[in-house]
Amino acid sequence: MNMTTVTKGLSKLVLRTSVALPLLLAPAVSVTVLEAVGVSGSFAQAQAAEQKTRKTPAMRESAFKYLGKAQEAAEAQNFQGALAALKEMEAGKDKLNGYEAAQMYYFYGYVYYSMENYKQAIAYYQKVLQQGEENLPVALEVGTLLTIAQLYFVTEDYKQAVNYLNKWFAVADNINADSYALRAQAYYQLGDNAKALADMNKAVSMFEKEGKIPKENWYGLQRFLYYDKNDYKQVTNILEKLVKHYPKGEYYKQLAGMYGELKREDDMLHMMEAAYIAGALQKEKELLNMAYLYMGAEMPYKGAKVIDKGIKEKKIERTSKNLETLAQAYQMAQELQKSIPELEAAASMSDKGDIYSRLAGIYLDLDKNDKAVDMGAKALKKGGIKRPDQLYIVLGMANANLKKYDDSLKFFKKALDDKRSEKFAKQWITFVESEQEREKQLAM
Repeated sequence: MNMTTVTKGLSKLVLRTSVALPLLLAPAVSVTVLEAVGVSGSFAQAQAAEQKTRKTPAMRESAFKYLGKAQEAAEAQNFQGALAALKEMEAGKDKLNGYEAAQMYYFYGYVYYSMENYKQAIAYYQKVLQQGEENLPVALEVGTLLTIAQLYFVTEDYKQAVNYLNKWFAVADNINADSYALRAQAYYQLGDNAKALADMNKAVSMFEKEGKIPKENWYGLQRFLYYDKNDYKQVTNILEKLVKHYPKGEYYKQLAGMYGELKREDDMLHMMEAAYIAGALQKEKELLNMAYLYMGAEMPYKGAKVIDKGIKEKKIERTSKNLETLAQAYQMAQELQKSIPELEAAASMSDKGDIYSRLAGIYLDLDKNDKAVDMGAKALKKGGIKRPDQLYIVLGMANANLKKYDDSLKFFKKALDDKRSEKFAKQWITFVESEQEREKQLAM
């Protein structure tokens, strides 16, 4: 069975990643604006730590008051009030030093981000960077670069997202797996699969080395990128992790497809069975494929049960072909009594006589000669039989068993017209004629 179709859906994989941004408050604002006056000890220590590597102007109390008013409004979800406070502060921007202006623009960015006005948020965060290194603590500059990159990602401007992520990577000292994963997804959206794969592999590796389980969508992108390279072994490895950590029927099916590509038929069967048990196989084609796999693996009774259940649940259409397949599975399982009703139903729905012809042979094997003759007559009436010579042999034998020798000889003589049955038919003709003669002698 060709199971590659199970994996074709991978090529349509679309990543939808939401970027969860932290509360975007500058360190200089987060504590001090909540106090009546002055700078708290913890803020003073943080400010001193930042200025060890870059000396920046100090934040004055007048600026604290404006930002404190804006923060109070923002925390109450009064974003228009926060903007009003910031605009009041901006009206006197000529009196602000570079660091105070940077903090003001940073808070503008945060408010617009909170309002989901990402375009405006980006514009104000960029104004933070425009204040120059001499006015920006290192942490503020680095954090702003990452925030802009994330916002560009959210707005689907992946080129700029990569641009700012690369700037952030160049200066940040806290690059983690999430950072590599974010850039990987941006590269993927730009069509740079090689860089996307390198970054996603790094993200996954970092998590796994720490004993953590990588995120599901990380594995998803990694899987797609390897599939795009036709590296089915790596795709299989990743799907095995997805099945283990994020068990879903769809992953079972995809992994079964990969096992099929790698000619691991036993593993393919087991994984498809897991998908079936998990209820992931719902379409007729999927269920029939499962049945064929069982039949091919010499487990025809399981295959029959899959089809039977599918028909009862109306997931598999009750067609002549499907009923014939069900009967075939029962026959392979040596369940002839169960196969007969299905074959009779299939035969009645078929526009050709082949299935009735098969039934005639089955009834002959069961020594039900009257039924064999009846089925044979229906087969001839419908017509379109692929091997009429075989049916003639069956009808000849059934009639011979019923001692209807004239009818028997009639069918055997018809079988003589096909070279494939000629020898067998001649043997039966000789036998029937001798039986006919013997019974005449006994009757005298």
